[in-house]
Amino acid sequence: MLNNYTASPDLLRDRVILVTGASDGIGKTAAITFAKHGASVILLGRSQAKLEQTYDVIVNAGYPMPYLMPLDLVHASPQLCDEVAMAIDKQYQRLDGLLHNAASLGRLSPIEHYPTKLWHTVMQTNLNAPFMLTRSLLPLLKQSQTGSLVFTLADVAEHSRAYWGAYASAKAGLRALFETISAEVEASSVRCNAIIPQQIDTKLQRNAFPGQEAVACASPESIMKYYLYLIGKDSAHRNGIVMRTDKVMTDANEHSN
Repeated sequence: MLNNYTASPDLLRDRVILVTGASDGIGKTAAITFAKHGASVILLGRSQAKLEQTYDVIVNAGYPMPYLMPLDLVHASPQLCDEVAMAIDKQYQRLDGLLHNAASLGRLSPIEHYPTKLWHTVMQTNLNAPFMLTRSLLPLLKQSQTGSLVFTLADVAEHSRAYWGAYASAKAGLRALFETISAEVEASSVRCNAIIPQQIDTKLQRNAFPGQEAVACASPESIMKYYLYLIGKDSAHRNGIVMRTDKVMTDANEHSN
């Protein structure tokens, strides 16, 4: 459906967008791409040094000044998420977009051998933190005329397989969270959609498939049109859809604002 889509250069001009996992992979590429199209991007991630690298790329390119927000989602709490919201409110007085992209693979291991502490860490990063951040940031998103909430999901959440227990379970929960929110915001100015990337060359992909050649995967840059479409005004009429980067899948619970 998006084969012929091209985002206008100023698609995100004057928009404020928070990207989680902005220090690497899809999140970093999305943050730079959003800034290139005019957005003031809030860079959230656990590594100060890597966030500064993303920051430098944006500033050196002459794009709008980004805002650094180091936060390890493993340690995210309701209070910390509220503090994130207060900082954004003080700086911008609104939030136009939120991309939940940060993810933690954990370990590929049989359930009977899976460390409980690591299980909780994977659940915290992939599910609990997005819930808490969304809850804290929804009031700011509702202050935007066209607030957009986007989740990066995963194939394994739909059809899990052996050894993927923690990551698949967390992503399945994230899918349910996305569906719940999209149904709850349909009467508001906020829309909520999701993307399932297919075989993208990221650190998480390389850790999951260490023997896979990088050339077998697409680059993060190659799928940015999906993120631009859903985070920008061109999708203002879409809510509750899941877009795969190899095809477009419409949810049974699709809504339109």
